[in-house]
Amino acid sequence: MSVNNYGVSSMVAPLQRVALHAPGSTLQNADVHQWHYGQSFNPKELGKDYQKFVSHIEQAGVEVLWMAENTESADAVFTYDASLMTPKGAILMNPGKTLRMSEVEAHRVFYQSMNIPVIGQVTGKAKCEAGDTLWLDDQTLLVGRGYRTNDAGIAQMQTMLGDQGVNVLAFDLPCYQGEQACLHLMSLISLLADDLALVHKTLLPVALAQLLSTRGVELLEAPADEFEASGGLNLNVLTLAPRHVVAIDGCDKTLLLMRSAGCEVVTFSGESLCIPCEGGPTCMTRPVLRSIKK
Repeated sequence: MSVNNYGVSSMVAPLQRVALHAPGSTLQNADVHQWHYGQSFNPKELGKDYQKFVSHIEQAGVEVLWMAENTESADAVFTYDASLMTPKGAILMNPGKTLRMSEVEAHRVFYQSMNIPVIGQVTGKAKCEAGDTLWLDDQTLLVGRGYRTNDAGIAQMQTMLGDQGVNVLAFDLPCYQGEQACLHLMSLISLLADDLALVHKTLLPVALAQLLSTRGVELLEAPADEFEASGGLNLNVLTLAPRHVVAIDGCDKTLLLMRSAGCEVVTFSGESLCIPCEGGPTCMTRPVLRSIKK
């Protein structure tokens, strides 16, 4: 086990500590038009659905660290985006969605309260959201260039992570449904194990598909109809450990695909929160420590 109480350089190593932000009054009273939430957004049901999600994490033995309520951002429940954990500490992001700017300072305060070092921050006109990042291995971070993450943001990430010997590889994302919709790199791929990924292959950058192939990663192609129906959340799954994942229910073909590949899959309803707010199980977590258990 790591000697630190923080450090992440994998999407699939056993999750040991995670930061969560419970849905509070700011989310429950959100202006659905301002925040671009869908019709199924249901403040009366989202608390129950969220608690079911949390129970899966707790039952896996993961330590949950609760962030203080952010009263300025309805999206604060999606703790993945405002910062990225690295082996040496956290990097604060600079969100492409301006309504989410308050989350960056909230993450800084949280890390200070936990005595976790903040080693850098994306600043100025540079934009980067952690949902556009994906750890391929200990030395490789993939970044999606799109509406939420720009060239300047990628360049700053390359500089900060280069100091740790991490190679940052950038890939262009498709326009898909346009600037207002949320399409992150992690909207198109979830690693289920070091050698297994769930993907929406028709939108996956060719260079990324080729890279995964050269690395020997098997690609499970998520059904296009379930991708469309769920807003891409059928393949936004949280990997608790290799081939042990949390997913939203209702996407039966995608769930069967993962189970047929040897995955243990637990589910919760995404109808009231995840689907209308365009954020899946991974989005609702900020992994703080992933460590291979000896």
